[in-house]
Amino acid sequence: MKKFNIRKVLDGLTAAAASSSSQPGQRPPDTDIPESLCSEHFQLCKTVRHGFPYQPSAMAFDPVQKILAIGTQTGSLRLFGRPGVECYCQHDSAAGVIQLQFLVNEGALVSALADDTLHLWNLRQKRPAILHSLKFNKERITFCHLPFQSKWLYVGTERGNVHIVNVESFTLSGYVIMWNKAIELSSKTHPGLIVHISDNPMDEGKLLIGFESGTLVLWDLKSKKGEYRYSYDEAIHSVAWHHEGKQFVCSHSDGSLTIWNVKSPIKPAHIITPHGKLPKDGKKPEPCKPILKVEYRTCKSGDPFIIFSGGLSYDTVGRRPCLTVMHGKSTAVLEMDYPIVDFLTLCETPYPSDFQEPYAVVVLLEKDLVVVDLGQNGYPIFENPYPLDIHESPVTCCEYFADCPVDLIPALYSVGAKQKRQGYSKKEWPINGGNWGLGTQSYPEIIITGHADGSLKFWDASAITLQVLYKMKTSKVFEKSRNKEEKPNTDIVDEDPYAIQIITWCPESRMLCVAGVSAHVIVYKFSRQEVTTETIQMLEIRLHYEINDLESPDTEQVPSLVTSCQGPNSQTANSQSHPSTSSSSSDGLRDNVPCLKIKSTPLKQGAGYQAEVVIQLVWVNGEPPQQISSLAVNSSYGLLVFGNCNGIAMVDYIQKTVLLNLGTIELYGSNDPYQRQPKSPRKTRQASGGLCDINEGSTTLDDRCKSPTSAKMSRKLSLPTELKPDLDVRDNSFSRSRSSSVTSIDKESREAITALHFCETYTRKADTCTSPCLWVGTTLGTVLVIVLNLPPGGEQRLTQPVIVSPSGTILRLKGAILRMAFLDTTGSLINPAHEPWREPNVPEEKDDKDKCRKLRPVSVSPSSSQEINETQYAVICSEKQAKVISLPSQNCIYKHNITETSFVLRADIVGLNGSICLACFCANGHIMTFSLPSLRPLLDVNYLPLTDMRIARTFCFTNNGQALYLVSPTEIQRITYSQGTCENLQEMLGELFTPVETPEAPNRGFFKGLFGGGAQSLDREELFGESAAGKPSRSLAQHIPGTGGIEGVKGAASGVAGELARARIALDERGQKLSELEERTAAMLYSADTFSKHAHEMMLKCKDKKWYQF
Repeated sequence: MKKFNIRKVLDGLTAAAASSSSQPGQRPPDTDIPESLCSEHFQLCKTVRHGFPYQPSAMAFDPVQKILAIGTQTGSLRLFGRPGVECYCQHDSAAGVIQLQFLVNEGALVSALADDTLHLWNLRQKRPAILHSLKFNKERITFCHLPFQSKWLYVGTERGNVHIVNVESFTLSGYVIMWNKAIELSSKTHPGLIVHISDNPMDEGKLLIGFESGTLVLWDLKSKKGEYRYSYDEAIHSVAWHHEGKQFVCSHSDGSLTIWNVKSPIKPAHIITPHGKLPKDGKKPEPCKPILKVEYRTCKSGDPFIIFSGGLSYDTVGRRPCLTVMHGKSTAVLEMDYPIVDFLTLCETPYPSDFQEPYAVVVLLEKDLVVVDLGQNGYPIFENPYPLDIHESPVTCCEYFADCPVDLIPALYSVGAKQKRQGYSKKEWPINGGNWGLGTQSYPEIIITGHADGSLKFWDASAITLQVLYKMKTSKVFEKSRNKEEKPNTDIVDEDPYAIQIITWCPESRMLCVAGVSAHVIVYKFSRQEVTTETIQMLEIRLHYEINDLESPDTEQVPSLVTSCQGPNSQTANSQSHPSTSSSSSDGLRDNVPCLKIKSTPLKQGAGYQAEVVIQLVWVNGEPPQQISSLAVNSSYGLLVFGNCNGIAMVDYIQKTVLLNLGTIELYGSNDPYQRQPKSPRKTRQASGGLCDINEGSTTLDDRCKSPTSAKMSRKLSLPTELKPDLDVRDNSFSRSRSSSVTSIDKESREAITALHFCETYTRKADTCTSPCLWVGTTLGTVLVIVLNLPPGGEQRLTQPVIVSPSGTILRLKGAILRMAFLDTTGSLINPAHEPWREPNVPEEKDDKDKCRKLRPVSVSPSSSQEINETQYAVICSEKQAKVISLPSQNCIYKHNITETSFVLRADIVGLNGSICLACFCANGHIMTFSLPSLRPLLDVNYLPLTDMRIARTFCFTNNGQALYLVSPTEIQRITYSQGTCENLQEMLGELFTPVETPEAPNRGFFKGLFGGGAQSLDREELFGESAAGKPSRSLAQHIPGTGGIEGVKGAASGVAGELARARIALDERGQKLSELEERTAAMLYSADTFSKHAHEMMLKCKDKKWYQF
């Protein structure tokens, strides 16, 4: 009997609903395009997280497994093994991690959180999970210590008490060290919270407890009393033992280190202030900043290392944070770029009672991870193989490309290899635990990040790893201001004038185009050869919204958009002196001035991306240019187009000329449906009739026209996704005018360009063949089509102008247009035409041959002799709805309202399983996918609410079910919406735990063994077990079972695979119970049999005895 599938029924219902939502009087075509995608192909899950852990707070290292763990203030855990082996976990409570402790070589980790909870993580599975939790109710956790190869965890609290936890069962022991028993009985003050706990390396029965006030107690665990007590005037921050257990060193709040002999508690053996100035009169050194942590590491052949953080003199104002390494008579001060959070010394042995032989120091900074090589002179750092420098400059935008051409990654790697810094340690990276996963994904993936300093980074993101390929700086083409007086002429942003706002990249032709926050656009070509550019080609465009033009009768005429190189709105790059940079209007206002100044000296451009042309919008009558909201480039046409809230500009980057420079209203010609007249007082504007979708939205046009780009921005970049009516209603500060010359009426009536798409399709209803064109989408939901008449290839393309003209075609949707794409008759995606990549810096004679072949790619559309039929489909997605329009008839055959209460932030047409779909991310957190062309809903998951504009700015979908966003200022989160990837994810992930033998314990030697000089072991089970220590207080801590066992698998399982997993688990449980029952039955039978034998023997023994013989 065939299994009933509710999902297919739902798919049918949603398809029927999508069909019924088509516009009245229009039917889908009779020949339906078969769609292979269904809801079973989609499932949403997180894959991997890349980048530096945001707001780190704690660190731990397993010296046998060679695994590093970092905890953060938001409760996340990041685990690092060998390059390519990383893992991300999150505590449910999101409380900050205050300490981490590995169960060395056991595949487990204990985390202590700021909410006074301890968690035991199982690292023996690819996705670590919590096995046990223990919540302290009455006392606050301040410090934890887990001795090597021990199952008893010491927990110090704010009250000064020490509790002991069994990490196997995660239960408290009845053994408690109370603060009032530990300190001197004569002491009348509380010693403060516990800042340190450690056992003597040579005697596990002696526990050193450090209190914040400066008191230390060496506690004898067996006799349950303090053996020695040490006191110092300054507060203690940390303590470290010498491996022989006869000395320890303390770091203090006055920048001093005290070295104590264990058996001399009266005063320290040595007091040193490493960075303090010694007065001539022999008094105490001047106090310094606190030494927050100290480590004392010994070497078999050489002096010990004393390594500490902090302790600098107070008069070193402006000095960077330092790590100090004292080795013998030498003291090295290593300056760090960011404040030090924690550091750990990596040693050859995990045994604290042996010579440690330190070889490296891992330094966790607020925004970086540094590993210092202690084995080489000068202490060089290791080259960090992890992708932890994503945030080197703040990320302002991201683009993600899956299934790229296979030659791209090697090409980018070869040019990026020349950029590598020198001076790193020659040794291998010391954190090298774990094993790589078996990646089944073989297609290349590239992520491009744009940054606030104008730099771009290309990353190899194939097979859930991340590795930087190539870095470039767009600011190199501009003059740097040397002092405040030479500050760039920009009022758009207060800082970061080079910040990247939009990235457009064609992987096939390798053309790159970026738009910056200072209203500048740079076109780049890729070259493997270094080149020196004598003068950078520049175009300045006066893209301004002229309010007077609205009242001019000329606006009723359809404007002629034929290219002109002599018009006032277009300037060629032939004039390199840039005379406009010093011009101003008659009333003294800044005019015709670009925001940034191009370099006038020759520019040396290394192999990689080299600037071809720079386009800048200029000031107009004292008003700075508006930021660019959309950008598109086409390598086949040689055209670049961009728009903002003033209008649109098109540039021929081959001839270096401006082809088009129009206000958005001028694009409509006589077809403008809005009454945008500058009347005062302003009334609510309604659309004129004739456009069916104009009144579908409840938001007034006044609100819809508002644009945050008219406000003064500081680091908060304006994007197409920010041009939201919802945002404008919530935040009126966005609407404030940046200049008094801009009236509120002018500002309110602006219509921004939000989407641009080059294609070869039908431009009018009467067309019989396709032609190159540009589709333009605006914030008011309008789509306009511009026809491009391109000259033939070869020499003519270099001399003849490109003719640009309006088509008169206008389409309408509800909400700002976000994405446009085109499908052919079979429903396959029509990619925009592109040129194959060629080396641009080749000798002239070779280039001549290539030019002859430089023809426009053959169009896939039918020839003009064929009859008109529905041969193409335009897919248009706005922030509210999606439509599929058949061409050339321009009939809407499918329509779907994506959201009524929210708006779409990002939409992409992506390939998956050999088919295509529309993927959307909404501001309310929903991720949705729709089939094409029928717009049937396939996936709708409430995933991530919009909590930060950073997410909106960086979220992007790509092919094969991949997506990403910037989850924090320093981390990229990758997710998948593909069922296949979710199922294979377990295999793709690396393994953190690998079976490794624990090194042998140090040899005690003959005499130490004979006279008892070696390390003294302790039977902690005997001391801390319930039989000796009694039962703990029930109200002190609460045990919470974790989800790391079978229960966790139950919770994680979902869908069909989940049902199978549950069935398998149930069988396992049943088998386990049957096995236990069988074992119990066998034990009872054996016991009965034994009892029978004993009874028989007793009977035989006593059979012949008299009663008095017993």
